[in-house]
Amino acid sequence: MSKARNLLLLSSSRLYGYGYLEHARGQLEDLFKSANVKTVLFVPYALRDHDKYTATVRDALKPWGYSVEGLHTKPDRAQALKEAQAIFVGGGNTFVLLRTLYELELLEPIRELVLRGGLPYVGSSAGTNVATRSIHTTNDMPVAYPPSFEALALVPFNINPHYLDPEAGTHHKGETRDERLEEFVAYHGLPVLGLREGTSVRVEGEKATLLGDRNAKLFKADGSTEELAPKADLSFLLQK
Repeated sequence: MSKARNLLLLSSSRLYGYGYLEHARGQLEDLFKSANVKTVLFVPYALRDHDKYTATVRDALKPWGYSVEGLHTKPDRAQALKEAQAIFVGGGNTFVLLRTLYELELLEPIRELVLRGGLPYVGSSAGTNVATRSIHTTNDMPVAYPPSFEALALVPFNINPHYLDPEAGTHHKGETRDERLEEFVAYHGLPVLGLREGTSVRVEGEKATLLGDRNAKLFKADGSTEELAPKADLSFLLQK
């Protein structure tokens, strides 16, 4: 029998006025305590220096009582994932991250463990992008070329982390973030949740909730948009 999904999908790890991950401490600890997590397996592939990145996360979580190990240090990554209490996929470049997950043949093991085994999953920025259906709605430049834009599909919709509203009164005539997301929706007919800084999505089985103190903007499959308030029930987005 499959165990329920247990996800926390953060827009970002850093928020103005807070230390690294500090703004999300309560959310992280809620997830970790729900599964009695003491050690977090960190997936650092979205940045170039894996050791330094893992140390950054370790320094943030250690004072809260959690140990952090880097997946890149494990000789048998598949076995390390099976033994993990929770995984945290960090931000950086989404294209680099997804390409690496394909190259190391980690997509299917992670998907199976999270969706069938109930392995707690934390994603931030790029780590949130790869948790969705595809990485089409990332803000990153394609500095690397993954074999596909299809990602983990831990949730059946897309997210745009670091979502920014169009700037009022600007003289800039280039495309806005809204226009780019609306274009994706027009081509793919898939909803996209614009997560503003400091917000996140908590998924527990078939229940999803917007966390944080700001609205999220939903770009619906029919081309319309909707502002969703903090603590909004997002469970309808989990219906395939």
